[in-house]
Amino acid sequence: MIDEIALVEELQNIQTKEKAFRILIKEYKERLYWHIRKIVISHDDADDVLQNTFIKIFKGIDNFKQDSKLYSWMYRIATNESITFINKRARERNIDITEMKQELVSNLQSDRWFSGNDIELILQEAVATLPEKQQLVFNMKYFDHMKYQEISDILETSVGGLKASYFHAVKKIELYIKKKTH
Repeated sequence: MIDEIALVEELQNIQTKEKAFRILIKEYKERLYWHIRKIVISHDDADDVLQNTFIKIFKGIDNFKQDSKLYSWMYRIATNESITFINKRARERNIDITEMKQELVSNLQSDRWFSGNDIELILQEAVATLPEKQQLVFNMKYFDHMKYQEISDILETSVGGLKASYFHAVKKIELYIKKKTH
């Protein structure tokens, strides 16, 4: 595990910024990619959003005040970039966000980067039906194995609210899967 405080200092120093940024990318690229991918679904879109996320991180690192962990701050940027991307794509296609997500999930089977089986596809469909906040909380808790406090730092929401969102998300997913498999 890297020393976040030292890395931030190097990122905020003009002499060491580029070298430190390469370390940051190496350390966090994969985790951020998968976080983004769960939101935007498509591999190509996830790559685009990841690139935009790192550009925002690079440009904004001097304003990072260290009142949260670097990791949480970057996840917040990645989450916001992903949501903005999906909303923009839905507006361009003149469809609502739920319809957009369902369309993305239905394209998963033909995505050469998706290696899941039928039940994993049904799980992705179920997650796509959730309201945005429940979807984010479920993905971070279930797939990323994050603690509620980490999710709270990223989404800037109370732990109690997150626990309720996760509980409701799980119940909705269970119902969806039962309907699809019976």
